[in-house]
Amino acid sequence: MHFIKKKIKEKRKDFVDKLKSGKILRVPGAYNPLTAKVIEEIGYDAVYVSGGVMSNDLGYPDIGLTTLEDVSNRSKQIARVTSLPTIVDIDTGFKSCKKTIKTFEKFGVTAVHIEDQVERKRCGHLDNKELISTKKMVKKIQECVKARKDKNFKIIARSDAKSVEGIDKMIERCKAYIDAGAEIVFPEALKDKAEFEKVRKSLSSYLLANMTEFGKSDLLDYKELENLGYNIVIYPVTTQRLAMKSVEEGLKVIFKEGHQKNLVDKMQTRSRLYDLVDYEKYNALDKKIYNFSTDGHD
Repeated sequence: MHFIKKKIKEKRKDFVDKLKSGKILRVPGAYNPLTAKVIEEIGYDAVYVSGGVMSNDLGYPDIGLTTLEDVSNRSKQIARVTSLPTIVDIDTGFKSCKKTIKTFEKFGVTAVHIEDQVERKRCGHLDNKELISTKKMVKKIQECVKARKDKNFKIIARSDAKSVEGIDKMIERCKAYIDAGAEIVFPEALKDKAEFEKVRKSLSSYLLANMTEFGKSDLLDYKELENLGYNIVIYPVTTQRLAMKSVEEGLKVIFKEGHQKNLVDKMQTRSRLYDLVDYEKYNALDKKIYNFSTDGHD
């Protein structure tokens, strides 16, 4: 347990150091632990756990139906298989900010972001969102900051106000969130390069950009965002969308043709999967402890 706690602290310290580097952190979303391992192997800077992805994975729309238990348990599973920092979307805080922060900090997460929508929230790139007051959001951020034990566990304030109140009022909200203790700001659903630039010029904190597909934001290259002064870019739903497109198309082929022979070259091989999950390492450990090895059958 001591080793695990030390590792968690190191990941948080690593995240802080990366933020200070001046280079933008590229952070894809992981919809399961195995994807997090791929993200780390390729060389990304951190792993992101999207609230929308968690909802979708459970078969729900992203309208505030998931619980603290739903999101925290999956986040724990993802965070523990990678040495990368893990950033988690905690929606509106799951009723109790204090309990939520304590849970995610305990589970080895590096940072969380909380948004200024009403409890029955909507995806940030959908219309008809409703906001809580700046005063209520400030109180939530202060509760989050007070609840954490590790100062390197970062509280990110997300604002969905741009599409509701306009960009200027959103910026004013974000300034209040920074004053309340948020060290990173996530201005959601900005439209184009000009809006990203305006926010950067107006705010002093670290900034997170969301490059989600099929949304309200132009998809900017990470170097463009870095040159604008953004510190983190997330690709929250990308891996799930890639996977589900392949799954859907493959299942249709099998249903139509009656076999998967023409799909095998599109699949991850058994050997590649075993390499990713460190099969040989675990097999050697089994052999050492129990004096036997597994046979590799499904």
